[in-house]
Amino acid sequence: MTTKNMNWNSKPFLLRPAGKDYLWGGRRLNDDFTKGIDMDPLAETWECSTHPDGLSMVASGEFEGQTLAAVLEDHPEFLGIRHPDGKLPLLVKFIDAKNDLSVQVHPNDAYAMEHENGQSGKSEFWYVLDAAKGAHLVYGLKRDCTEAEIRQAIADGTLTRHLQQVPIQKDDLFFIEAGTIHAIGAGALIAEIQENSNLTYRLYDYNRVGKDGKKRELHIDKALQVANLKNSAEPRQPMRVLKYRPGVASEFLSRCKHFEVYRVLLNTERRQLVQFRVDEFSFRVLLCLRGCGMIRFNGGEILFFKGDCIFVPAGSAELTIYGQAQFLDVRG
Repeated sequence: MTTKNMNWNSKPFLLRPAGKDYLWGGRRLNDDFTKGIDMDPLAETWECSTHPDGLSMVASGEFEGQTLAAVLEDHPEFLGIRHPDGKLPLLVKFIDAKNDLSVQVHPNDAYAMEHENGQSGKSEFWYVLDAAKGAHLVYGLKRDCTEAEIRQAIADGTLTRHLQQVPIQKDDLFFIEAGTIHAIGAGALIAEIQENSNLTYRLYDYNRVGKDGKKRELHIDKALQVANLKNSAEPRQPMRVLKYRPGVASEFLSRCKHFEVYRVLLNTERRQLVQFRVDEFSFRVLLCLRGCGMIRFNGGEILFFKGDCIFVPAGSAELTIYGQAQFLDVRG
């Protein structure tokens, strides 16, 4: 793809998510984010997704009613010159963990390519939107373990003794590299940015049963092939620096080869208008965490509210944003 092929009048559009009713979910995604999805529980919403397991839909503009996957197939230039393969490299979610998620691990790209029919691996970033008193997550192991020790602990139901549990609070952030044993604990509301993959190997699931009355499948052999069984350093919250300009402040949160994530605070009550443009290099995804506002561009405007997700194509039209809101700015 070359710059002369770019559509310089590309316009942003709202997305409508796919929902997931996993048994550990709650009601907050409908109650707090007014998703209007007829699922109870509603555990996850896949806000920006071209993955066949959960396709997000375009909810505004000329492509309204189409899947994001179909739009990007017809307009690969929307992804930018960084993505000549025409594939969206990431998946954006909200996660409501009313109960503990399973203890799990994800493969890296090399393993997934070889053993999972050329799929992507799965590293992921979590931003904690809210956390109940005493909420925690699992991040790796307390000490080095052997495969035999982990197998025995799973069989005995004592795996949790080996897991490093980390207390969490609102606005914490974590990068979970592929191969890290992990779990989100009960009471956490999370925004997740991850590779475009749905490969999850469960190590332990508290002997829970699914809707069919059977215990949910474990993937112990595959999990132990990809898991890091060395002790993990306890994750520390990084120093974060807000950079200000009239009407807006932003801070860098996380970066990997698949995506970068920034937090943006918008406040234009003093009549500032924030100019925003995405160059031809790559697309952006804006995920509104709180507040509301408007994006204006040549030929249209988008009202956005808490919980909304907006796709901004590469080489976008000049945008003007105003309102009072906080959002994640995800760069592919």
